[in-house]
Amino acid sequence: MTLPTKDQQTELEAAAFRRLVSHLRNRPEVQNIDLMNLAGFCRNCLSNWYLDAAKETGLDLTKDESREIVYGMPYEEWKALHQREASTDQQQAFEKNRPKE
Repeated sequence: MTLPTKDQQTELEAAAFRRLVSHLRNRPEVQNIDLMNLAGFCRNCLSNWYLDAAKETGLDLTKDESREIVYGMPYEEWKALHQREASTDQQQAFEKNRPKE
């Protein structure tokens, strides 16, 4: 087995990230609360991680800009088009599973 070089690893990770973002953009019916309840992260988490990485490299990116990168459109537009009101069961599961600070 040949392990990737550091540069190759970065390229592979970037490709995997792009594929994940594309997958999430193509599945807007999957709500963020569902992702949080099942996987412990959502589109907003992904955009926050992107923003953190940008800031670590000195890029002056805003929260809205990082969300637009992940959502493929302004967040408020995505919410208007795709976000549904969370059910009582979804909200209860979120509260039960949410990390305690």
